[in-house]
Amino acid sequence: MSKAQRGRFFEDYRVGETIRHAVPRTLREGDRALYAGLYPSRFALASSDEFARDCGLAASPFEDLLVFHMVFGKTVPDISLNAVANLGYAEVRFLAPVFPGETLSAESEVIGLRENSNGRSGIVWVRSRGVNQRGEAVLSFCRWVMVRKRDAAAPAPAPESMVPSLAPALAPEDLAIPPGLDFTGYDFGLAGAPHRLGDYTVGERIDHVDRMTVEESEHMIATRLWQNTARVHFDATAREDGRRLIYGGHVISIARALSFNGLANAQIVAGINGGTHANPCFAGDTLGAWSEVLDRAETPAPGVGALRLRTVAARAGAEPFPHRGAEGGWHPDVLLDIDYWVLVPR
Repeated sequence: MSKAQRGRFFEDYRVGETIRHAVPRTLREGDRALYAGLYPSRFALASSDEFARDCGLAASPFEDLLVFHMVFGKTVPDISLNAVANLGYAEVRFLAPVFPGETLSAESEVIGLRENSNGRSGIVWVRSRGVNQRGEAVLSFCRWVMVRKRDAAAPAPAPESMVPSLAPALAPEDLAIPPGLDFTGYDFGLAGAPHRLGDYTVGERIDHVDRMTVEESEHMIATRLWQNTARVHFDATAREDGRRLIYGGHVISIARALSFNGLANAQIVAGINGGTHANPCFAGDTLGAWSEVLDRAETPAPGVGALRLRTVAARAGAEPFPHRGAEGGWHPDVLLDIDYWVLVPR
């Protein structure tokens, strides 16, 4: 009997089961350096201990998306090893900052299943949670993924269809503010831009101007760094076209990094309301990004406000602010549409 694991297929899941994911990971400063080498991220709070201390934190925390990728990677062998594609996210809450030396582990609960009409795959919904070495939750998120069936003739797991009801958006009061965060003495010069919460208006659109070409080598480093073992990302034989699908989180981090030009004071990603990988991304694609301000809110933390943003990543050369096509579907050059909350000075 083979000891090698081939991962779960659609018919292997059951609604309500909890899956404890293997291999905890201790994050080091080297993880921060690799993240900075992969993405042109320049947000001051995650770059400088001194800046973070001036904002009331003990030290510079890791980028929120680095934590997301690391926890996400823990879930891949059990949730999406045999995925066709990761489809979307909802109810993503960053519950506590993570600092060098902390160890993260993860578990997921299966909250929904639906077989596709072709009978060869199905959609699996899970709620995943990342915890530190003290058992404290640092991240919680839902995602749904299209997973192949091992045997097209196999019956769908019972119940045959259960689609979870997910919140369309997090309310401002649902956002977890890092203890001690204080932007009353915020240094706008060191942060790189003068814009406060009140400088942004609902409905405003920001073209982030900068562009970044996706390289195969960088994507492969990122996928391995997060210990993401989904075959479509690193195995060129996993797709009929012989192309490796770029990990959607890689696109999210590129878009977040590009958004610095126009949103330099969006220091913390506090929550993600929803995200869709609208079209596949492949090596050689050049990405640009734009954002729309969806809402503004104050928080109880001194000097801290919250902005709700939609950021869209699209292939360079697309029309200005591409989003939906003429018939209401996704514009063919749109790769990512993500709706999220950030914390900014007010």
